Amino acid sequence: MSGYTVRMIRAVAISLFALIPALRAEGDWPQFRGPNARGVSETTGLPVEFGPEKNVVWKTELPPGHSSPVLSADRIFVTAFDADNLYVITMDRATGRILWRRALPRARKQELHKSNSPASPSVATDGTNAYAFFTDFGLVSYGSDGQERWRVPLGPFNNPFGMGASPILVDGKVIQVCDSESGSFIIAVDQKTGRTAWRGDREEMTRGFSTPVLYKPAEGGWQALVAGRNTLMAYDVASGKKVWWVRGLTWQMKPTPVVEGDTAYVLGWAGGSDQGNQESLPLFAQALREMDANGDGRFSKGELAAEAQKDFKEGDLNRDGFWDEREWEMYRGRRASVNSVMAVKLGGSGDMTEKSVSWRYYKSLPNVPSPLLYQGVLYLMKEGGILTALDPATGALVKQGRLKGALDFYYSSPVGADGKIFTASQEGHVSVIRAGREWEVLAVNVMDDEVYATPAPVDGRLYVRTRSALYCFGVKE
Repeated sequence: MSGYTVRMIRAVAISLFALIPALRAEGDWPQFRGPNARGVSETTGLPVEFGPEKNVVWKTELPPGHSSPVLSADRIFVTAFDADNLYVITMDRATGRILWRRALPRARKQELHKSNSPASPSVATDGTNAYAFFTDFGLVSYGSDGQERWRVPLGPFNNPFGMGASPILVDGKVIQVCDSESGSFIIAVDQKTGRTAWRGDREEMTRGFSTPVLYKPAEGGWQALVAGRNTLMAYDVASGKKVWWVRGLTWQMKPTPVVEGDTAYVLGWAGGSDQGNQESLPLFAQALREMDANGDGRFSKGELAAEAQKDFKEGDLNRDGFWDEREWEMYRGRRASVNSVMAVKLGGSGDMTEKSVSWRYYKSLPNVPSPLLYQGVLYLMKEGGILTALDPATGALVKQGRLKGALDFYYSSPVGADGKIFTASQEGHVSVIRAGREWEVLAVNVMDDEVYATPAPVDGRLYVRTRSALYCFGVKE
């Protein structure tokens, strides 16, 4: 089969996938990174050059927050925070005018990484109602008039970096992943009432930040795919049962996978070498025999090897000053984990690791930004402004280069639309790149403010949230 034929088949699959109503809900960009978190829009006519003084349709000042803009037919939803409150804010899509702002008191102020915020997860919408998740609160839903429909308090969470996964909607349920150092779980609540439909234990997982994505096999109902510590797990949406899983991910997952047809592209990097640490350590029982000097069945810091001592505080998941079996096994898995982007054939039952991994690529991997599959090319946006293009069929490197003028850190994920890729750096440099195997930078636009949120290209407009405002850009006639 020729490369052209493969690319045409993939393009048709993308178009069909984008039409699935359950994934599109009723909005144009109904959740983090749009339909099924793919970061792809069919819109055209987007501006190449823009900024605070150029091609601005409107600008709305906002409190801080890292959540990305989510759009229904006529509204835009974001979250924000200040010292005392958490906010869900709804704006008019045409004008940017704030229609309502609802405040929730911050019941607690949990530990966060400096790059995170109390309002990082993005809203999900069914076209009418808003569904939001906050580290310091839990889940809440508002109607179109801003009236609270229900709330589901969750936490506190034992995650020293704070939470990052956004809620998703499917089959009348809101699904939220809460991965922490201990007590990790996935929960599904009824969209109308907030009542718990099911709750699944993820105790084998530690801190995680990846938003679930959806997959529907040829036979059976929807499955929620969650990339977590060392494992991609598929949950049956109807029951919450674990259906199948693939091992071999890294130990701390930040990017969200991308699904096309029956394949997922799963990216994870958590420090170390290009291929992860990949150190083989003994099981807990053997390690006790070798290192447990006082015979108390656990490890104090001084009983561990020098390399493990460096990670002792971080590995003490329950903060009791010792490592027990779970903490040792978590550390052992971390040292054996693999940094990579890999192609995973979806479906099956039980452990599908040996049957489902098609290829891996190990170099120049992003820390936070999710991969982008657009027009037959898989893109990775790494800090330092390194853009990598891969062949999604084989994982072969197609092109790699730096985005001159945007050699910064990246927390925002790339999106594709109008034959272009849009990337936003932390420093506020928004690059516009002609998509393709021989991609080319068309412009680097300066926002004069930091950007953590992922842009939304919808209906001929590009929505970019900075630390202090939401911009709507469009080509001026």
